Amino acid sequence: MITGELKNKIDGIWDIFWSSGMTNPLTVIEQITYLMFIKILDDNELKKESNAAAFDMPVADPIFDEEHQCCRWHVFKQFETQAMFDNMRDKVFPFIKEGLHAGKDTAFARYMKDALFLVPTPRVLERVIAALNDLDLNNKDIMGDVYEYLLSQMATSGTNGQFRTPRHIIKMMAELMQPTLEDTICDPAMGSAGFICAAAAYISEKYKTELMKTENKKHYTTTMFSGFDTDQTMLRIGAMNMMLHGVEAPNISWQDSLSEDNIHREEYSLIMANPPFTGSLDKETISKDLLTLTSTKKTELLFLSLFLKALKVGGRCASIVPDGVLFGSSKAHKSIRKEIVENNRLEAVISMPSGVFKPYAGVSTAIVIFTKTGSGGTDNVWFYDMKADGFSLDDKRSPIENNDIPDIIERFHNLDNEKDRERTQQSFFVPKSEIAENDYDLSVNKYKKVEYIPVEYPPTEEIMAELESLNAQIVQEMAELKEMLAK
Repeated sequence: MITGELKNKIDGIWDIFWSSGMTNPLTVIEQITYLMFIKILDDNELKKESNAAAFDMPVADPIFDEEHQCCRWHVFKQFETQAMFDNMRDKVFPFIKEGLHAGKDTAFARYMKDALFLVPTPRVLERVIAALNDLDLNNKDIMGDVYEYLLSQMATSGTNGQFRTPRHIIKMMAELMQPTLEDTICDPAMGSAGFICAAAAYISEKYKTELMKTENKKHYTTTMFSGFDTDQTMLRIGAMNMMLHGVEAPNISWQDSLSEDNIHREEYSLIMANPPFTGSLDKETISKDLLTLTSTKKTELLFLSLFLKALKVGGRCASIVPDGVLFGSSKAHKSIRKEIVENNRLEAVISMPSGVFKPYAGVSTAIVIFTKTGSGGTDNVWFYDMKADGFSLDDKRSPIENNDIPDIIERFHNLDNEKDRERTQQSFFVPKSEIAENDYDLSVNKYKKVEYIPVEYPPTEEIMAELESLNAQIVQEMAELKEMLAK
């Protein structure tokens, strides 16, 4: 989520492209993200060089060799306008497309090979580089935030479904699930790879020492993370985001996750996702084993079925779902809820306010957390009714003080302390038997109790007397007003 000064600067960069005649929004988005990626690469390298110099050590695995020093942002931004343009076209772009992962079959190499340098003129490039140079891009996931914002400006953004989950919600989910070095993590509807980037950031922070071991580092950079999408632009941005998080060769690939082509079954120990909410598929294209759990065309139900199939036994899932999944009365809705509750272990349902996805969408959502067991295990389900996420719930989404997220994380990791909570409070347990009796309804309002505070009103005689007094006062003042007007 971008606001304030950053938003204004991105608007300014958009205007530079637009006034130059580049009017295809997706082209503008791609060019901006490529240039941001180039800048962040050099910023990261400068930090590594500074740290190495402080300890009088050589830089480990430098990105830029002697031949490609001209590809560094802090170097070429000093060039004259035409020389900068020629260098970007002839040196920098070929380097990020082919040089970074030369000879390697990595996601980055696969999806960057189709990248094109389309900045129209040297003057436009100079202006954009000057504008980007003023941005604070220390946040590794900033490209995803900028992509989300730019996409919101497009007329098609309401129909293509590509709304990024707000970063603070993704971070909360990572902290709820606490991924470890033993995990294999997937997002089957990855978009710009926000969830797997958050998992990577969490692991790199919590396991700094352990990541120095060769075996752990190899798992982290190659086999730990998987993500799938059907949009080539998203795959490119996802690959760039993962590389900025130190994950050089994640399993990121083009794939329709709900189709027969997806053969990934019982592979992952953790899935975090925000799958598409709307859409109805042709049943002929849907993988048949998904339909055994819920016979439907609705993507939001089919993805839950996919998560159960893709997880290993003991694997965990945290998924955002629209509220309709929690209380929908169709046979398909009930069957997937029953499958999760009865045949696996449903742990938590965290209801989120409808403004979380504004200004892009106003749908009410929840986070469902469960573990695949294949043999049941649900005992009591923890519900939390989130009221605030640290931002206003209008289209502006301005920062505010009220924020339930720290409380949610703290309580989820200390569920033993939740057992005696009343249902009039924000969080409480509901036994599986009661959920089953209610057709596996998982909406928090089904079980939350409203505490009514009795209000004492004065006797009727007093109310009537007060009304008569007020009426007499009105008659008197009306008479006085008529007298004034008559003069």
